[in-house]
Amino acid sequence: MEIEFLGGAREVGRSALLVDDALLVDYGLMTAEPPQYPVRDPEPDAVVVSHGHLDHVGAVPALLKGDRRPPIHWTPPTGELARTLAEDTLKLHGNSPLCPFGAEHVARLGEVEVRHGYGDPFPVAGGIDGGGYEVTLFSAGHIPGSAHVLVDDGDTRLLYTGDFHTDDQRLVAGTTARPDADAVICESTYADVTHEDRAAVESAWAERVERTLWEGGTVVAPAFAIGRTQEMLLGAGANDLAPYVDGMGVGVTETLRRYPSFLRDADAFGGAVGQARVVTGRDGQRKRVAAESALIVTTSGMLAGGPVQTYLPEIRTSPTNLVTLTGYQVEGTPGRELQERGRLELNGQVRPVSARVSSYDFSAHADREGLESFLDAYRDARVLVNHGDRCEAFAADLRADGVDASAPEVGERIEL
Repeated sequence: MEIEFLGGAREVGRSALLVDDALLVDYGLMTAEPPQYPVRDPEPDAVVVSHGHLDHVGAVPALLKGDRRPPIHWTPPTGELARTLAEDTLKLHGNSPLCPFGAEHVARLGEVEVRHGYGDPFPVAGGIDGGGYEVTLFSAGHIPGSAHVLVDDGDTRLLYTGDFHTDDQRLVAGTTARPDADAVICESTYADVTHEDRAAVESAWAERVERTLWEGGTVVAPAFAIGRTQEMLLGAGANDLAPYVDGMGVGVTETLRRYPSFLRDADAFGGAVGQARVVTGRDGQRKRVAAESALIVTTSGMLAGGPVQTYLPEIRTSPTNLVTLTGYQVEGTPGRELQERGRLELNGQVRPVSARVSSYDFSAHADREGLESFLDAYRDARVLVNHGDRCEAFAADLRADGVDASAPEVGERIEL
């Protein structure tokens, strides 16, 4: 088995792994200016997608150009989320050469997709000798529908972890799957981080929100549309908070309600969603909501677009108000600028923000301890570290612990 890293190696974004020039696992994009895509345009016999986040699925429609029609395998939620993300990409870049696909390619997803549950092996065409592969998806505990991907060609069993979490979240339970494998391609996003206890993080967040509301302030909680918005709604519901919800996360939430078997507690999710009030954005509604003493969960999570850019100018001048950053803020984003310097660029001008800003670790990725506990099951396997900013350092630490580990580069081909 030969694998080629087309993206996602020693970086976070544009994940894409090509097996034997035949089976493509993930095909994402990196959100940057301009967006970055995998380093070449493959023509696989089949595609398997680990989960519905932009950096893993964002470029998939581009695989359906011309007469190309490879089958695309994923879980039902991932199929739905892939369409949502593709349509949003078209809204942002559809008339630009920055977007490698059009509406017709998104429509073709319905012609080629094949949906699978967890733990059910399925055959996939391809392979060096044409014998094909047996592929199995396992719950990865990251977002609803997220999967570890096990690829078996009869000689080698390759486990691609995708993004995963070993601890329970309110939205999804942590991964418990440890299928036998000869080689593991393991994400390492938080390889040098120890997460705080999730219950303690949520409790501190809820207390701060409640105190701000009691003081008459408004709380804006920027959140990623897929996964984080729903986690925040569940946390709010568990703490008797009735938030407003705005942005792409509204539609994603409705999508996930249709797949209760992929949620940790569908009843709790339904209750939390029932408590939330949807903002439509019509007739100046956002400005009116911002003037209330209310909690607003809204996209985008890094403040780079979406309704949050309407709310922040409305609340920025009062120290009674609060912004709670609920996810990692990438260098160069407005969220990092606010987090580190207490200021925002609004309408082309940099403005100070007097509202208080607090950060909370609601990560959906395994931390260092979680990564090591997962890899304990694979001490005799070959480990290839990817999807991180410090892949080489983590691989070196694993080698020092007796693991056969390395950190491939983008474009590198490796024989297993």
